[in-house]
Amino acid sequence: MPSPEEAIRSYTHALEGRDIIGVAATGSGKTAAFALPILQKLWDDPKGLFACVLAPTRELAYQISNQFEALGAAMGVRCAVIVGGMEITAQAVALAKASTHCGRYSCLKFLVLDEADRLLDMDFGPVIDKILKVIPKERSTYLFSATMTTKVAKLQRASLSNPIRVEVSEKYQTVSTLLQYYLLMPLKDKDAYLVYLANSLAQNSIIIFTRTVHDASRLSIILRSLGFPAVPLHGQLSQSQRLGALGKFKSGGRKVLVATDVASRGLDIPSVDVVINFDIPTHSKDYIHRVGRTARAGRAGKSITLVTHDWKKMDLWPSDAEEVALLKERVAEAGRLATVELKEQAERQRQEETSRQWCKERRWRQGR
Repeated sequence: MPSPEEAIRSYTHALEGRDIIGVAATGSGKTAAFALPILQKLWDDPKGLFACVLAPTRELAYQISNQFEALGAAMGVRCAVIVGGMEITAQAVALAKASTHCGRYSCLKFLVLDEADRLLDMDFGPVIDKILKVIPKERSTYLFSATMTTKVAKLQRASLSNPIRVEVSEKYQTVSTLLQYYLLMPLKDKDAYLVYLANSLAQNSIIIFTRTVHDASRLSIILRSLGFPAVPLHGQLSQSQRLGALGKFKSGGRKVLVATDVASRGLDIPSVDVVINFDIPTHSKDYIHRVGRTARAGRAGKSITLVTHDWKKMDLWPSDAEEVALLKERVAEAGRLATVELKEQAERQRQEETSRQWCKERRWRQGR
């Protein structure tokens, strides 16, 4: 979290109309840092389309919208979320409703580039360039990034004018309330040890991070077949499925979220007790982002990393080898069922795609 001095400094410069570069890791409270001055200016001078916030993921876009509406509830602020993977007409209607007085880019007073490093890593650069060409040059721009890469520096020069830099201290460090452990095991028993952990931590809310979409889907099926309330979250789910999975986990309807790194940054998921790294992240900063889902806002939390090789020294998580051995046969059977179900899902998707293609060709022939 930013210190009071850092928060006040950012807010003061924003109210002065200065462009701001915020170097802050995910979970550092930066949404309020740009939302509050925007809402203050909107209160002073109500407009239609007043601010545009660009975020790298759909979930983060919805989260930012919710925070704007919560902070601006007293003034009746309205937000429209425009994302890929959703029906465009409904989003256009929502945008029209949100900006009744002026729906043109010429009215825009604020541009926010949230998690700019991720935006550029995900090849949003050309889209940002197009937006910069059509919005007013007389505006306030806030750029937030966890890292200041060459790409981010280039974007800063193109989009900001004489900016103030506000840097949240102690980047890429875990908080003192986080307890970190590892669990060493043979690779072939990895699934069984994961189930052992889920069983021993059954009363906790758990996020399990995997490196691949396949493992996120496979492990969620294994856990559900063994009676654990697990739900997957990854980039190949539809937007409604992703929001549904997040909603179930945040409400406590599902205690276990099995996710790829789509959930490791930016998402505000309260009260996560334990983070389990099924796979060790490739980069240290990705590890920081993952374990940063727990021990937030001064609360305690645990992270457990499953290790099949020699890695960084951590405290060993205690385990019962005999209990794990008893689980192996059941977990293996659940794994076989997961393989069958994944194949069936793939076949259904193939058939649906074939059907859609056939209908499309039929409509084309009828229209000739």
